[in-house]
Amino acid sequence: MASTRLGQVRANVTDLRRSLEWYTNVLGFEVDFTYPEGEPNYAQFRAESGAEFSIGQGGACGGRFNFTVDSADEYWAQISAKGEPDVVEPLFTAPWGTRKFTIRDPDGNELGFIVPARS
Repeated sequence: MASTRLGQVRANVTDLRRSLEWYTNVLGFEVDFTYPEGEPNYAQFRAESGAEFSIGQGGACGGRFNFTVDSADEYWAQISAKGEPDVVEPLFTAPWGTRKFTIRDPDGNELGFIVPARS
């Protein structure tokens, strides 16, 4: 079987402008580019670590994406300071040592923010 690795993910959204504002203002992500020029229906974000994800207007909504962060507690505090997040899982430590929380974006996509357990 051929080797497969995840290179990029996309969440479908109903209102690109609203979602761009939420992802940049609430989560602090930076837009890498939008397409097409003038009336975009797609936006790509790139993290310093090189991870890529995008949002696109249209299609069925509903996915879950997990992002690795340096401190789930600090990121939780930053997001909470900008308003009440739509919480799926509040900040907690899993029995296996992972520190995490999960929220929903404006379209119901679940976003997990995780500090992996140290072995």
